[in-house]
Amino acid sequence: MKIAITAASGHLGTEVVKATIALQTKEDVIGLARTPDKAKPFGIEVRLGDHNDINGLEKSLQSIDTLLLVSGMDTPDKRIEQHRNVIQAAKRAGVKKIVYTSIQGAEENTAFSPVVQSNRQTEKDISSSGLEWVIGRNGIYIEPDIEYIDSYQKAGGIFNCAGNGRCGYTSRTELAYAYAKILTEDKHNAQIYNLHGQAITQYQLADYLNMAFDTHLAYTPMTVEEYRANRVAELGEFLGTVIAGIYQGICEGKADNPSHYLAAAGREHESWQNYFARIKSNV
Repeated sequence: MKIAITAASGHLGTEVVKATIALQTKEDVIGLARTPDKAKPFGIEVRLGDHNDINGLEKSLQSIDTLLLVSGMDTPDKRIEQHRNVIQAAKRAGVKKIVYTSIQGAEENTAFSPVVQSNRQTEKDISSSGLEWVIGRNGIYIEPDIEYIDSYQKAGGIFNCAGNGRCGYTSRTELAYAYAKILTEDKHNAQIYNLHGQAITQYQLADYLNMAFDTHLAYTPMTVEEYRANRVAELGEFLGTVIAGIYQGICEGKADNPSHYLAAAGREHESWQNYFARIKSNV
């Protein structure tokens, strides 16, 4: 069985490639990337994969049985059409199954909602494509909070508009393991899985970060308007507004959903106690 993974040089794609190789052989895993040279160190075949080039995608998807479509990073309207190009190219090339990395989040009334809506449209496009399919709805990555630790310390704590909302975080390595299983096992076909670990509050996140890094961070809630202004000032209008929308959704409970990680991966998601203990041991 030949498995292709889009965005193979990206953060998530890289981890999925490694996890899938562990279950298959390198010869059975094909990477797709807009810049194939960036993915060559994995020792697998890498083909050109530009979501805007449907004919090029069809050529690159020849001999592929199962395709992982890692959600694109473009604006929502462009993303829908790019994903449709991938779906159509897959059908023309004879791909039998598409697995899609979707997201969780508020579908209405936040600045992040258009992104969520675009993913839901792609979910519909895939499930009505006539191909076998599986949808994974990723939780929020924990890695950016780890990478932001110095900024949290400089700021004197964690400040956002999530309030008391619980967030179903996950890590790229845990997602990769689940997707590798989904890609290689037919029993997951026609399923939609929420993929995340135990949901935690920002107060709990601060406690875990303090444990891992020997810091003394505290969480201070902000209003959506305050947090949006804060993020826009640092990151610009588009990204700052979207991030504020993500945390607004957490506050509204849209990131606290039942987890299907066990059903998808065949094992429990790593506990946050264990995850942060590992980080502490490597600091």
